[in-house]
Amino acid sequence: MNAASQGMRSKHKPQSGIRWRVLGANAGVLMLNYGDRAALGVAAPLIITEFGLSTGAMGIILGAFAFTYAPACFVGGTLADKYGPRKTMAVAVAWWSLCTALTALCFNFATFLIQRLLFGAGEGPQGAVTARTMANWFPKREYATAMGLTFAANPLGAALGIPVVTGLLVLSNNNWRVPFVVLGALGLLIAAWWYWIIRDKPSQHPRITDKELALITTADAQTTELATRNIPPLHFYLRQPAVIANAIAFFGFSWLLFMFLSWYPLFLVQTQNISLSSLAWAGSLPWIAGSIGTALGGILSDRLARRSGAPFQVRKWTTGFFLALSGALCVPLAAVNSLGLAVSLFSVVLLLLYLANVQFFAIIRDFVHPARLGGVTGFVHFCANLAGIIAPIVTGFLIQDLGSWPAAFGLAAGLAIVGAVALLLVKPPVAGAKDAPSIPSSLIDDEVIAPPLRRRG
Repeated sequence: MNAASQGMRSKHKPQSGIRWRVLGANAGVLMLNYGDRAALGVAAPLIITEFGLSTGAMGIILGAFAFTYAPACFVGGTLADKYGPRKTMAVAVAWWSLCTALTALCFNFATFLIQRLLFGAGEGPQGAVTARTMANWFPKREYATAMGLTFAANPLGAALGIPVVTGLLVLSNNNWRVPFVVLGALGLLIAAWWYWIIRDKPSQHPRITDKELALITTADAQTTELATRNIPPLHFYLRQPAVIANAIAFFGFSWLLFMFLSWYPLFLVQTQNISLSSLAWAGSLPWIAGSIGTALGGILSDRLARRSGAPFQVRKWTTGFFLALSGALCVPLAAVNSLGLAVSLFSVVLLLLYLANVQFFAIIRDFVHPARLGGVTGFVHFCANLAGIIAPIVTGFLIQDLGSWPAAFGLAAGLAIVGAVALLLVKPPVAGAKDAPSIPSSLIDDEVIAPPLRRRG
C-alpha cells in the first residue's frame, strides 16, 4: 500500500463491509443494464404498429444491438485491465444511458438500427468489467458467490424493467418514447453514483478497514497473484481448449437468453393474447426466477468447489447439466396453450438456465492470472454474445416465414445442448511451464495440469 492510500484512509472513518457495498453498486449497474435492454422488447408491439415494421425487420433491429455489444465485451475487458473498472464502467454506463434516451428520437428502420448499434457498444463492457471488479474486491474462494449475487441483478433488472416500462406506457397512453427518456436520465445518475462509490482496488478506498483489507488480500487473493513477475500473454489463454469450450457453451446459453429477452413479450402476445397490463406480471415472474437461480448458482458453485477440491470439474458439470436441461425444456414451452402454464414453465427454464450463468466466469477465474482476467473474460463474453447478433434475427425470420415458435425454440434448445456437451467433454486447463504465472504451488488448483518437461539434447 502506498503512502497516498494510507493518507487518504486516515482522513476517513473506517467502515466494515466495503466490498459488499461495491458489490451492491455493481449490482445496481447490472440491474439498469438489463432493464434498458428489455425496454425495446416491451415496446416492440407498439413500434411495429406505428412504423409498419415486419417481425423480420424488428428482429434485425433487436439483433443489431449485439453487432457492437459482442466486440465491446472484449474491448471493455482489456480497457478494464489497463485503466481499471472504475473509469471503464462509468463511461460505459453514461454512454448506453444517453443512447437509451436517444431511442425516443427514432422515426424509422434506419434510425432504430443506428441507435441499437450505438447502444450495444455502450452496454458491452459491463460483464468483463464486473468480472474484474469482483476479482479485485473478493478473495478467490468467494469469487463465484460474489459474481452470483452481482449477476442476479441482471434478470432482476429485466423483471423490474418490464413492469416499469409497461407502467410508463400505460401512464403515457402508450407513448413508447417516454420509458426510454426516463431510463436514460436514471442511467446518467447511476453512472455518477458508480464513480463516486467505486475504487479500482481495495487499498485505494478511503473507508476500508485493515481487517477487511487483510481478508481480501489473503494468500488466495488476487493481489498475491498480481505480485508475480511472469504473467502469461493473452494468447496463451485464448488457445486453451477449456476457454474455447467455455465460449461455445456460453454461446448456447446466450442464444436462449437473447431469444427470450428479445421475443418473449411478443410470444405471449401472439400465442396467449394477453393485454399490456397482463404483460407486466407475466413478463416479470420468470426473470425473478432467473435472478434467484443466478444467486444460488454462485453460492452452490463455491461450496461444491471447496468441498470437492476439484473446482473445474464441479463448475463444468454444473454448467453442462443445467444448460442442457433448460434447453430441453424449451421444446414443450413453445407448445403450451395456457398463460399460467407458459409463465410457470418459462420460470423453470430461466431458473435452470441462470444456475449455469456464473460458472462461465468462475471457470475462467480459477486458472487465469488476474492481470489477464478482463481480456480473457471479455473474449469469452464476445464469443457468447455473437449469439446476440444471430438469435434475434433468426428467430424473427423463423416466426415471419414459417410462423413457427416451436421451430425457433427447438433451434435454441439444440444449440444449448451442443454447448453443454462441448464443455462436458473438455479436459482441465493446461498451465504451460514457460508461460504460466510463477505463483506458489499451493495457490494453483490441483486440476490445472502442467505438461511434462521436455528432455534436452
